[in-house]
Amino acid sequence: MRERRFRHASAGVCSLGLHLVWWPRSRRKVVGGRVASRLDELLGQIAAGQGWRIVAGEVMPEHVHLLVRVGPADAPASVVQSFKGRTRRVLRQEFPYLRNHAKVLWSPAYSSTSFRYVSETTVRRCTEHRWDGVGELCVRR
Repeated sequence: MRERRFRHASAGVCSLGLHLVWWPRSRRKVVGGRVASRLDELLGQIAAGQGWRIVAGEVMPEHVHLLVRVGPADAPASVVQSFKGRTRRVLRQEFPYLRNHAKVLWSPAYSSTSFRYVSETTVRRCTEHRWDGVGELCVRR
C-alpha cells in the first residue's frame, strides 16, 4: 500500500513530520522488556487517538525515538507532552517498581526536528544501524 504523504484539509494540504527523542530521568535504563513492549503499544494508541501516524520508532532502554506525522496545528511540544504524559501515568500504574525506582519517569527535556518525507530505505537504515544524532535523521555508528 502506498503511503499518503499529504494530509488534505478544507484550508489546504500539509505534510509535516517530527523526529522526536526523549529519555528517562537521569538516562537510567528502565525501559526494557515488558515495559518497552507496553510503551510501544501505548505510543500507537496515543498516536491513533490524536490522528497522528507513527512512521517509525524504536524504544531503547535509555531513550525513545519516533518519526511521527502530525497535523499543521500540532506543536512539537504538545505532541511530546501527549506521549510523555500518558505513558508516564500508565506505566507507573502498571509497573509499580517504576514508582519506587524513579520519582519522575521521563526527563523534562526532549529533542525535536522536522522532516518532510522519509523513504522506506531510510527507515530501514535507521533501525538497522541504530539511531544517532539529533540534527541528522540517523547516522551510522
